[in-house]
Amino acid sequence: MTSTDTDSAQQPPKKAPAKDPWDLPDVSGLVVGVLGGTGPQGKGLAYRLAKAGQKVIIGSRAAERARAAAEELGHGIEGADNAETARRSDVVIVAVPWDGHGKTLESLREELAGKLVVDCVNPLGFDKQGAYALKPEEGSAAQQAAALLPDSRVTAAFHHLSAVLLQDPEIEEIDTDVMVLGEGRADVEIVQALVGRIPGMRGIFAGRLRNAHQVESLVANLISVNRRYKAHAGLRVTDV
Repeated sequence: MTSTDTDSAQQPPKKAPAKDPWDLPDVSGLVVGVLGGTGPQGKGLAYRLAKAGQKVIIGSRAAERARAAAEELGHGIEGADNAETARRSDVVIVAVPWDGHGKTLESLREELAGKLVVDCVNPLGFDKQGAYALKPEEGSAAQQAAALLPDSRVTAAFHHLSAVLLQDPEIEEIDTDVMVLGEGRADVEIVQALVGRIPGMRGIFAGRLRNAHQVESLVANLISVNRRYKAHAGLRVTDV
């Protein structure tokens, strides 16, 4: 063996180039279900995703209520009860009120098994001083979802969006970023790609689920911003 051969053998293998964080998957063929799809946030997300070309099913405890909301929204949206919505969807967004969060997910554990779940619930309390963050025993709403759904892939996103802007048909673009949290990179990137289908939005990776509490809590601050400035504030992450 020559010295050149020896040098080559001792050189470490070249590392593969780092993956472009903006190289996101094609999610256009996924069916998105929205639990709590008859509430303001759920309806707004369903409307925006369906308008962007996504197949969307909205769920409610009462199928008739979900179908009525779906007909109102148009864009091919379907309505069903929560269990059917979960079964038929590839990705399920949880947009139920915080006080019903645990019971709803516990009742749908079987239907949500194997699904990618996106929790956007904000545990908040309200008093005379305004909104304030609650801290669930598990640490956050997203961590509660992960504990209740051991056979699902739980992520967290869509916390800081204005339901008013989401539902306004006169608004074509919503100028905001969406923080996305989760344990698996592939799952996070699917959610980022769904966010990116809505004009004006970007999905930004913001850490693992253990960091969800402060993201959920920030909504209390945004409520204060909105009240003071008569706005529908969102967030932009700079230098990314």
